[in-house]
Parts: sequence; structure tokens; C-alpha cells
Amino acid sequence: MMLTALGLMSGTSLDGVDVALIETDGKQVKAFGPSGYRPYNPAERSLLRRALTEAVNLPQRDARPGVLAEAERAVTLAHAEAVAAFTAQNRMKPEDIDIVGFHGQTVLHRPERRMTVQIGDAPALAKAIHIPVMHDFRAADVEAGGQGAPFVPVYHRALAQSLEREGPICVVNIGGVSNITYIDGNETLIACDTGPGNALLDDFMYRTMNQAFDAEGKFAALGKADEAWIARALGLPFFALPPPKSLDRNDFAALKLGEVAPADGAATLTAFTAAAIARVIPLLPRRPRSWIVCGGGARNLTMLRMLRERVGSATVEAAETLGWASDAIEAQAFGFLAARGLKGLPLSYPATTGVPMPMTGGVIARP
Repeated sequence: MMLTALGLMSGTSLDGVDVALIETDGKQVKAFGPSGYRPYNPAERSLLRRALTEAVNLPQRDARPGVLAEAERAVTLAHAEAVAAFTAQNRMKPEDIDIVGFHGQTVLHRPERRMTVQIGDAPALAKAIHIPVMHDFRAADVEAGGQGAPFVPVYHRALAQSLEREGPICVVNIGGVSNITYIDGNETLIACDTGPGNALLDDFMYRTMNQAFDAEGKFAALGKADEAWIARALGLPFFALPPPKSLDRNDFAALKLGEVAPADGAATLTAFTAAAIARVIPLLPRRPRSWIVCGGGARNLTMLRMLRERVGSATVEAAETLGWASDAIEAQAFGFLAARGLKGLPLSYPATTGVPMPMTGGVIARP
């Protein structure tokens, strides 16, 4: 049975709430619907940055001390506003939507402590929008010993199968953290985080230039990457670990560039993201023949160029060129995962998160 599912995503880049509608049975996508976006304002972004700092010492996953309670209310309200604006704009009623997939905002991801925390009050959201809400997608995986990330591979596979091209295919999502999904036929699905996505670069641009990000990679294009610094950074143990593996947004925050010209710093951090993605190639069963890039990093032309320089003869293309809605893919994915959760289908697998067996997940909050 096909379901109309609305996916919501607020990623580690802290830019805002993506909204996307799909029609799916949880196995394939019958149709893509419209998408929308509700940006965070500077005060909300600042609040979320404070929440990230405060969450580091969380004693348990349901605790909301200090600023975290305020941040959770802000996240919930922003998502409710995003849904209200989307349904109004597309002249939809709550009963037109079967299920909402609500990821929430990750403030802490520590699978080694069996801890992953996404803030957002799903029961309050369900009441506000009058639609059932599926949430807490990652908890069951982490509790069972999985990495709890990345969680979009099953959706990447559904998209890649519709291309009918020869594999292996790697779908790369460059958000705050970068992750890949390696797809080779129907059977082989491998996934992992590869390293920093836009987080280090965005934080650097914010500190040095008071800009939220490097638009199209224009600033990095003016600088020169420090290859020696990149080589040292790639020496960190994480990069040699085989998939599956996952990261917290701030796992590389301690890396310091030292005194560098801002353009050179941006070039170095952009190249570091590309190099970290390419570093996964020796850890995969076969070299990918094509790389499809989605997420915010797909708009960074310098990052795409730097990735092309590091993956040999394979093709590198932005997801948009294939007709995929790059900005909406993660939101679509959580609509897809909500449909799978409703049907009791697995959301994660041993080769995507390291969980001992295929795991379903998600919790339903009803209006």
C-alpha cells in the first residue's frame, strides 16, 4: 500500500528545516511531491550552537538541562511552522498526509556510550500539526550496539536502483558530516561517515568572515590548500577504520589550522572534506564507478572539483543533474523511513551501521 509521507530534517549544518513529500510503500518511491524549507534565524542558530556545547556532558538521553529545554522547544516550534507553511503553500490538509517522519536535531552522537540524542518534542509536534509523527529513528540501532548512522542508505538504494546504471555507485551526502552509501546491485549496501562535511568549513567561515558558509566554494577557490596539514589530519585513527563507522559533528573540532590566510584556510578545509571522502575507497570492496553528491556540499563547486581530482577515473556529479532534489533528499529519506517504520521494515543493517542484525525502529506519536 502506498503512503503519502512527509519527511522533516534539521541537519548538523544548523541551517534550517527541510520538508519533503513522497509517495512510497517503504520499498520504492512511486512519486516525489513538493519540498519546502524553513531557515533558522540567527537567534535560533545561536541557541542550537549553545545546545551542542551543553549536550556534551548529558548524563542520559532524555535529560534536557539548561539551554537544551529551550532549544528543544525552539526546534519543535520551527518544525511545526515548517509543516504549516508547507501544507498551506501546497493547499493540503492534515488528512492528506499519512505519516510524518521527524528526525529532530542531533545534539550528541556517542554510539560507543550507546547514546544518541535528537532534540524535538514529537508528541507536541503531532498535536500541533494534527498528523501522526514517527520519530526517534536511531535509538534502537544504537541500543543494539550499532553506530546509529548513517541512516539514509536504504533511501539512497531506492534512488540508485531507478537509475539502471552499472555499479558500484557511491552516493555522498555532504552535510555537517559527510557520509557515503556504496551500492553494488541489490545485495551490497555499505555505508559510513567519512569525515567532516561542511561543519569545519562553516565554523571557520563564521569565525573568520562572519559568514554562515562559503557560497559555491568561491572563497576556497581563491586559496591554496595545505596538503601537509591534510595528510596529518588523515592520519587520525578514524580514517583507517573499515565501515561501518560514524561521527559526531564536533569530532574534528579540535583540529586547528594555525595562523593562515582565510582563503587558504577555507581551501584547506574544503580539500580535507574531499580527501576524507576519497580516503574511503581502499576500504570498499571495489572502486566506485560513479559518485553522486547531495546535501549542501553539492552546491560547493570547489568541493566537487577537489573530489574529482581525488577519485581517479570515476565520474562525480551533483544529484541535481540526475533529477534528484539534492536539498530535499534527507527530508525525503525520513518520510521513506517513516513508511518503512510503519510497516516494520528494517531501517539499518549490519553493513550500514554495524548493528548485529537488520533493525527496524522509530516511535509513533499520535495527535
